[in-house]
Amino acid sequence: MEIVEDIVIAGAGLAGLTTALGLHRLGIRSLVLESSDSLRVAGFAILTWSNAWKALDAVGVGDTLRLKHERLQRFLVHSLVSGEVTSELAFKSHEVRCLKRRFLIEALEQELPRGTIRFSSKVVAIEESGHFKLVHLADGTIIKTKVLIGCDGVNSVVAKWLGLDTPVFTGRSAIRAYADVKGGHGFEPQAFQFFGNGVKTGFLPCDDETVYWFLTYTPSIQDKDMEDNPTKLKQFALSKIGNLPDQLKSIVESTELDNIITSPLRFRRPWELLWGNISKGNVCVAGDALHPMTPDIAQGGCSALEDGVVLARCLAEALSKPGDEEWKRIEKGLERYAKERRWRSFELISTAYIVGTIQQSSGKIMNFLRGKIPSQFLVGLTLGRAGFDCGKLSA
Repeated sequence: MEIVEDIVIAGAGLAGLTTALGLHRLGIRSLVLESSDSLRVAGFAILTWSNAWKALDAVGVGDTLRLKHERLQRFLVHSLVSGEVTSELAFKSHEVRCLKRRFLIEALEQELPRGTIRFSSKVVAIEESGHFKLVHLADGTIIKTKVLIGCDGVNSVVAKWLGLDTPVFTGRSAIRAYADVKGGHGFEPQAFQFFGNGVKTGFLPCDDETVYWFLTYTPSIQDKDMEDNPTKLKQFALSKIGNLPDQLKSIVESTELDNIITSPLRFRRPWELLWGNISKGNVCVAGDALHPMTPDIAQGGCSALEDGVVLARCLAEALSKPGDEEWKRIEKGLERYAKERRWRSFELISTAYIVGTIQQSSGKIMNFLRGKIPSQFLVGLTLGRAGFDCGKLSA
């Protein structure tokens, strides 16, 4: 069976849904292909900086999400070795919240026209057909499209078609979890981060009762057997946070096993984006398919939202302009998108990797360097990347 669509987006994650919603706001229909049979909410929560809120406001869902999530006021960084505060920074002009991923995904999806998302639709191959692309799905369906946008994650079929390399493993892993505390957790509206002894952990309240927490670590061979065992993951996390205040340790202790996951951290080598194809003809990538990065500056999801706004704007402008044949306008629009996102993606991937390496690495040399580099400087790097403005949907 062959279906014809003007714009096909592979992946109903943050980048895919934001792009689809941006196009919808501009009067352009798209079809989103999702390989799962329902919306994916893995990861539990996402820290959203000012740049993310500008993107969310651009597509018209910011206020809905603000009502459900507490605005964080400051960032406290501690040493896991001494337990002392090494840096304290008020967010001031920055808007920072920890969003429940399910609420964010659903807020985007609910604003889309019915039928925009086609579930159980895994892309397995891409074929050229003149100025069109033929998108082959696992169920045998073929979709003929004028534009193909790959938002299909770190294992992106679209990125592979463009010639981008498979993202590489960093050798680190991350435990992600959340705890619901009935009656309220009692924390002030602030983010806590601790690092040292080869690990980094953080606690972020989402609302009055929910706290998201994470722990990044370098797994040993012996740690491999705990990847699919949340009981062992919880025990491992508790063994690494002995110097934390009891109030924070109780969050880990009270976390339900179903609310704990782990995954290895991957990233795209940033220099690949300087000469690799972000777009080619009528095909491009966004989100984790474009710039998978480590979570050390909490910009993976935020930048995916930026991608969606920029991509929707560039594509809509290209389609509305008179002059060249449509396929040429599409190509130029995607080239403009790639130009806008290339250096931004390079900057974010590089900064995240550097910050993570400094904060989490162990050994005498890194401990010495970490002592010489003020944590205030690393926090400043993070905030510096959070002031970006992706702009409105209409230029």
